[in-house]
Amino acid sequence: MRGPGRWAVLFALVVLAVVMMFPFAIVAMNAVKSPAEYSTQGPLSLPDGLYLQGIIDFWNRVDFGTKLWNSFIISASVAVVAVVLSVLNAYALGIGRVKGRLSILVLFLVANTLPQEALAYPLYYLSKAVGLYDTQLAVIIVMTVIQAAFGTYLLSAVLGQFPKEILEAAAIDGAGRLRSLLRIVVPISRPTLNVLLIFFFIWTWNEFFLPLIFLISNDTQTVPVALAVLQGEKFMDATMSSASALLGVVPAIAFFLIFQRTLTRGVTVGAIK
Repeated sequence: MRGPGRWAVLFALVVLAVVMMFPFAIVAMNAVKSPAEYSTQGPLSLPDGLYLQGIIDFWNRVDFGTKLWNSFIISASVAVVAVVLSVLNAYALGIGRVKGRLSILVLFLVANTLPQEALAYPLYYLSKAVGLYDTQLAVIIVMTVIQAAFGTYLLSAVLGQFPKEILEAAAIDGAGRLRSLLRIVVPISRPTLNVLLIFFFIWTWNEFFLPLIFLISNDTQTVPVALAVLQGEKFMDATMSSASALLGVVPAIAFFLIFQRTLTRGVTVGAIK
């Protein structure tokens, strides 16, 4: 692309980046302001210095280290288990061609379209009945099923186009179905699986509604729930609110930036195929 069109695209990308980063920049600036500085100069002024007491007070007030660990354990567990279940289900549906494959895929599709509000009531009473209420395991199980339903639907379409010649050659060499899955299908599909793993982790990390229902004690709550509960129960000034928002979003952004190359590689490989 040459001429004015190229510069128009670059200008549009710059404007889009500025618009997307503006709210984060405002939150970051107000998080390092003192309450007095915020009240006199307003939210759009640059900070005179780094006032970190608001971040420290918020960290101690909500025991933010525990909330980070809870979110990490839940998100990592859901991401790993959901990817494993998605691969096993998609291998049976996409390559194994089990009977009723289309009906099963439609079932997974319908499961993805169900609003979480419709699942809250039965899942709440079910978790209470089996003794899993207010435990991280309850959230891990529910979120794993939800994410695995999406992963199964997506990977079934991907593995449905898997070259049969490769699997036939492996079968001739004596490889069983499990060995073909572990030694052939998974390595070839690894870029797609990495993308799913990253998205499952971020989606679970940002999940608010279901953890709000299942996790009521302070020791089990995740980061989004802790932020909402604290802002609803206790008074916080604007700078501490900005500090809480900054601490809540930084881990997800850091995780995304760390695995950005993996995500880009997975999307690129999928596009090339």
